Amino acid sequence: MLQSSENSFLKPGSPASNPNTFNPVKSVTAPVDQATIGRTLVIKGEITGSEALYIDGRVEGKIVMPDSRVTIGRNGRVDASIQAKELVVMGKVNGNVDCSDRVDIRAEGSVAGDISTVRISVEDGAALKGGIQVRAEGKGNQQQNQSKSDPKALAASAGA
Repeated sequence: MLQSSENSFLKPGSPASNPNTFNPVKSVTAPVDQATIGRTLVIKGEITGSEALYIDGRVEGKIVMPDSRVTIGRNGRVDASIQAKELVVMGKVNGNVDCSDRVDIRAEGSVAGDISTVRISVEDGAALKGGIQVRAEGKGNQQQNQSKSDPKALAASAGA
């Protein structure tokens, strides 16, 4: 009795023997919650929230996301003050920026306004017009700096 040489190496019930078997890929990481403002949307007013925000449209007003990342896409145009944990700029921002962690201005991005942050990165080709204030990280550093400059504060913290 002769068997076909094509299927002789396949075991019955193996995935290759049934081409219609679907094995979904399981994701190891949880999906990231991110709100998106699309290219054709225009928002005038205040945006607040606690999830990541991606802006590819236009926003005028104020953006307050103190515990989240705000990303301005290549098509994004923002005429607003921004308060966030992190800010990534690939489009245009016109307004003051206050970030508790970092500001990243990519090569195609531009910011016109004052920036206050702990860390900043400006790629070659990016445009930045305004002042930059780089703060020390955390409150522990502020207390340590105060103690060095004020001997009475040093004595008070040593006695506590």
